[in-house]
Amino acid sequence: MKRFVTAVFKQETNTFSPIPTPLEAFGRYGPAYGAAALAAHKGINEPVAAYIDVAEEQGAELVFPIAAEATPGGIVADAVLDHVAEKIIAAVVAGCDALFLDLHGGMVTDNFADPEGELLRRIHSVAPDLPIAVAFDFHSNISQKTIDNATVITGYRTYPHVDNYETGARAARTLLRTMRGEVDPVILWHSLPMLTHLNRQTPSRQPMKDIMDRAIAAEAEREVINASVFGCFPLSDNPWVGLHGVIVADANAADTGQALLRELMAMAWERRADFVFQVEPVAESIAHAAALADGPIVLADHGDVAGSGGSTDITTVLAEAMRQGLTDICAGPFWDPASVALMVDAGEGAKVNFSLGGKTDFPAVGVKGKPLAVTGTVLRLTNGMFTVTGPMSTGTRIDMGRSAVLDTGTAEILVTEKRHEPFDMGCFTHAGVDPAKKRYILIKSRQHFRAGFEPILKHVIMVSGPGITTSDYSLYPWNLVRRPIYPLDHDTVAELPRRRL
Repeated sequence: MKRFVTAVFKQETNTFSPIPTPLEAFGRYGPAYGAAALAAHKGINEPVAAYIDVAEEQGAELVFPIAAEATPGGIVADAVLDHVAEKIIAAVVAGCDALFLDLHGGMVTDNFADPEGELLRRIHSVAPDLPIAVAFDFHSNISQKTIDNATVITGYRTYPHVDNYETGARAARTLLRTMRGEVDPVILWHSLPMLTHLNRQTPSRQPMKDIMDRAIAAEAEREVINASVFGCFPLSDNPWVGLHGVIVADANAADTGQALLRELMAMAWERRADFVFQVEPVAESIAHAAALADGPIVLADHGDVAGSGGSTDITTVLAEAMRQGLTDICAGPFWDPASVALMVDAGEGAKVNFSLGGKTDFPAVGVKGKPLAVTGTVLRLTNGMFTVTGPMSTGTRIDMGRSAVLDTGTAEILVTEKRHEPFDMGCFTHAGVDPAKKRYILIKSRQHFRAGFEPILKHVIMVSGPGITTSDYSLYPWNLVRRPIYPLDHDTVAELPRRRL
């Protein structure tokens, strides 16, 4: 019987965010281990679930030493990387025929701009002949260290991310073919100096659509073994940020792989101006929404998104919506444990008034917390837990901590103990709020909300609220990104770079 090892290690690091990400943040009460990790991940729409199924299909023993996944936030301590690496390496050295990793690719720790690459290096140093498959998030920032220490790399092809399981299956299938001697994979990589905007990356629309479609077709038609394009996570001040192409080709067809890689990167570079998002004043966006005839209308506040390292406690967009007289709103979730505690103490049906949010300062972009005075009725109290039924991370159990809904008369506001980006309507419906019946849905998200909410939407207004996930890149104090880089240095980056970094 073969012995496979799998593990999960995910966090997306906004290096400008002051929100800490300790080991305890990597899971409900910290990482899960062994049987608990397996039980939490079997049958869900994530790469590791595909690895679990592959092990069963192959009749292999599967060891699952650790699953550590955290909500995006600030820089991670090196100690977290050390802990995860130790658990995985211990399982590998105890006996391992293949390693299947479910990683994010956008993490930064105190001393490692590419901790996933460092993790792979450490594993490779103790098991240099071990076949290693890695499934990465679409928002990965990849380094040479990662390329040098993996056997197979695949990436999500969607944003919102709805092909997670398939991404793991693609990586696993290639690794099994490698182990059977059917292919001899080489990894080809190119990184463009582009800070693409998160609002302009999605492969479902241009400018990325044709690029990703070409990669998908090349893999489907067996021009190469695997083809992935990574939009990058741009809110990270580190040298590896950039739009990446990664091709897994058979050693005998490396020239074909290189040609495809050049083609994909040339397409992206020629469209670099189209990857820039133009911000609009909040008041103008809300006025536009107010003029629309029918709903539901999403007001997507993308300057304060938990899924990109935001606090989700900035109330600027909600305050402006109220100022302009918008009604029939559901809004949230807002991160404010103190306000949740107040409402829990008051109980359902109680009349309360308090200052909502505004408890986090973001000195990197000059944003200071400003609470919003609210008055209303405690409509519903919950434990904040629900199971995702939509297409993104289907089957995953979400824990937002204790949660409360405040009814102000014009808005039903969801307030939670933990930060969460709403990509599934369950975040509202579990608390008795039905977004489909609202005129306005004010949520802190830029793209993932489309996974669960798009079927009910009439309009989407992208609102450039303030916060640490702003799309105005001129506000960030860049120090470590490679220079020149587009669009920060658009006048000095004129030609397609011949080399990666």
